[in-house]
Amino acid sequence: MGLCVGGRFPASELIPYIVAQVLGAAAGAGILYVIASGHAGFDVGAGFASNGYGEHSPGGYSLSACLTSELIMTFGFVYVIMGSTHGNAPKGFAPISIGLCLTLIHLVSIPVTNTSVNPARSTGPALFVGGWALSQLWLFWVAPIAGAALAGIVYKWVAGDQPQ
Repeated sequence: MGLCVGGRFPASELIPYIVAQVLGAAAGAGILYVIASGHAGFDVGAGFASNGYGEHSPGGYSLSACLTSELIMTFGFVYVIMGSTHGNAPKGFAPISIGLCLTLIHLVSIPVTNTSVNPARSTGPALFVGGWALSQLWLFWVAPIAGAALAGIVYKWVAGDQPQ
């Protein structure tokens, strides 16, 4: 979404891309479910790495704190992606800066929400957990989409559009 808003991804391909990501995330969560459920004591109801707020936040963070975290983390991630792939960025370093940024995002936000910054990533496990995970899933679509779109707008405004 952020790359589309920032002029780096064709709008005509956005919906198929989102569908493919959600299907891939569901398949990945299914594989993890098969593996994890092979261990005695496995309890999918314990969360299965689902994202959550309130009592389902790993650290017990409020809805507003989780919304802010996801919005800001996604904004930062998309902004780094756009900067790393800008035409004036050093060639070949994008994977390093993007990977390090995502690592930092996880270190900061796993205790808050279990880290989403990608609605598909949140949807996969939520499909297996059901109940509370599905009822809280809206936040993990709204905040990352808003953060990504905002990053696309701000980056395009600040730096212009010069993709690699």
